[in-house]
Amino acid sequence: MNMSVFRRAPVLDEFARARDEMNRMMGRYFNEGVAPLETIAPRLEGWIPAIDVSETDGEILIRGEIPGIAARDLEITITGNILSISGKKEEREETEQEDYYRCERRFGAFRRVIELPESADPERIVADSDNGVITVRIAKKPGQRAKRIEVKPSSRRVPIPS
Repeated sequence: MNMSVFRRAPVLDEFARARDEMNRMMGRYFNEGVAPLETIAPRLEGWIPAIDVSETDGEILIRGEIPGIAARDLEITITGNILSISGKKEEREETEQEDYYRCERRFGAFRRVIELPESADPERIVADSDNGVITVRIAKKPGQRAKRIEVKPSSRRVPIPS
């Protein structure tokens, strides 16, 4: 009589536990529904505004959407070739009537860090804010323009100039 011992790999036990947990979660989801986000995470502090970075021959242009943040609540710093834009907003909306009172608060802070190219001149930067959009303009150092390199098909290999 030939008896062999079969031993299950520990990783299979982990997969089985994960599968069972997923089954329990999906069962709760479909049987009980999903709790509103406000009850799961009542305060989501921090947010990340959208940032666009573009470049011309003479400058680097950074635009960020920061609705509801006053210019006095923004901070822009540059260290070496790292530009940091941070800010915070605090909004409070209050409604009071004869038999009704409502007070809502929204707040959060953000920080975006952007690595600038070597051609950026940290001494020549201006920033302004208008209708929830911040614009940062960074001049390029003179004589530090990008050089375009032509890409050729491999069938036309050209030797590197000496």
